[in-house]
Amino acid sequence: MDKPTLQGEMLVLRPVRAEDADAMWDMVSDAEAMRLMGETHVYTRDEVEGWCASAAALPDRIDLAVTIGDADEYLGEIVLSAIDQVAGTARLRLAMRPKYRGRGYGTEAISLVLGLAFDGLGLHRVEIDVLSINTRARSIYENLGFQVEGRRRDAYRDGDRWCDGIVMSVLEDDYHAS
Repeated sequence: MDKPTLQGEMLVLRPVRAEDADAMWDMVSDAEAMRLMGETHVYTRDEVEGWCASAAALPDRIDLAVTIGDADEYLGEIVLSAIDQVAGTARLRLAMRPKYRGRGYGTEAISLVLGLAFDGLGLHRVEIDVLSINTRARSIYENLGFQVEGRRRDAYRDGDRWCDGIVMSVLEDDYHAS
């Protein structure tokens, strides 16, 4: 699967590449970001470097760096994974580096990737699992047309406690109607 580059008003989404390792390391080293995504794995520098070098070649997924225009600095990443062309489905994940959160970049990145999913890949459904503690992310997804489908009780760790995963999705009809 060819990995696209997407152009938005503020952003350019381009395939993740080996040179993104330093910036991705900054992102995965941020405890709060990992907490809000439900990520418990502690990544090593070698894992991050290996991932950045190989992500563009992986099948059934599209890993895109979120960048601003010509600056090409890695602000975060947005991923469509588990792409199933037959079922017309995929999973979405967004992660931003700490200093780039809350600026609207995530909202534009999600919009661009939903356009790719529905108009470019011809998918029917995109889903995401949002932690119940991540109310800001849930609000962003709801504003973009995602609907709550269910709750996965105690699916994630939040330090010494558990938290739920909120299953959300957007269908191609929902996307085109908005």
